[in-house]
Amino acid sequence: LDSLNAATKELKEKLGEYEGLVDIADSSTSGRQEIKLNVKPAAEAMGISLSDLAQQVRWSFYGYEAQRILRGKEEIKVMIRYPLEERRTIGQLEQMRIRTNTGKEVPFSAVANIEIGEGLSSIVRVDGQRSVNVSANINKDKVEPGRIMKEIEESYIPELLSRYPSVTSKVDGEAKQQAEAQWDMLRGAFFALFAIYALIAIPLRSYSQPLIIMSVIPFGIIGAIFGHFIMDLSLSIMSMFGMVALIGVVVNDSLVMVDYVNKAREQGIRVKDAAINGGCARFRAIILTSLTTFFGLVPILSETSMQAQILIPMAASIAFGILFATVITLYLIPVLYVIGTDIKGLKRGFFNLYRTKQQEA
Repeated sequence: LDSLNAATKELKEKLGEYEGLVDIADSSTSGRQEIKLNVKPAAEAMGISLSDLAQQVRWSFYGYEAQRILRGKEEIKVMIRYPLEERRTIGQLEQMRIRTNTGKEVPFSAVANIEIGEGLSSIVRVDGQRSVNVSANINKDKVEPGRIMKEIEESYIPELLSRYPSVTSKVDGEAKQQAEAQWDMLRGAFFALFAIYALIAIPLRSYSQPLIIMSVIPFGIIGAIFGHFIMDLSLSIMSMFGMVALIGVVVNDSLVMVDYVNKAREQGIRVKDAAINGGCARFRAIILTSLTTFFGLVPILSETSMQAQILIPMAASIAFGILFATVITLYLIPVLYVIGTDIKGLKRGFFNLYRTKQQEA
């Protein structure tokens, strides 16, 4: 318990060094003064344990229930204990007699001593172990919560636990919920990527073209992060929700362009010309689609009410992500399409050369 209290105090002092952390508190609230009984070795020799001693003291001062009497509809407990004038002071406790297992009575002072200390108003246990929760409120305008948690967990907590080996720690509260949400969202993002790949690959009948279309996704995420920097926003869980939603939006422009280039090639146009014409022909449609999405989110981005603050990071991720990805799409997709076609041509040429040599052999 002493190690736990000392570790709690040091952790609170460390948290107090960070600007932006307020209301630092712990769950170990002090209670009233209490009397602690310590059994002497002589008591153990007489067969008196601490539980036996505590039970006799309780019966003497609080009372022992001898019987219950029904009086009308009420049940009355009959308690046997010392008279009031004999259970008022600590000196009277030291003068009481303790009964041994053989029935012999010995003075209290012969089997135990008294220690007065401060008790706890409540005891919290997790998995059978006593625990203390250290909490703090954070001003997100002054400091990034994730940075503090990472620094505390990776740098300070291992050092603190090395000084108090009997103490363990784990993250709880909003930080734990955010970590769990990030892991769940990461799994959801992988599922979304797989679903998008499958939905694009089936109608295009190609394994490589979905990768070309989805190549703009990283640039959309870069744009989302850059948008947070422009608007002076901190990356939060809502920002990541917006990035996951962005995955399904940024591929639309790429899909439109690749579909146009495929149709142009079916008409006999060369790959390079089809890619260039695709960027020119679909320029207006791609730009208008992205701008309408961006300006549709501007009212949320410019809202100053408290109710809208939770949505602004998500809106910023989508708005700036799609705007940045659109510019990249107009240059990147035609280039990747031509490169992909060249790679397929090289593979086909190597395969034909290998098959020709096999036939000659």
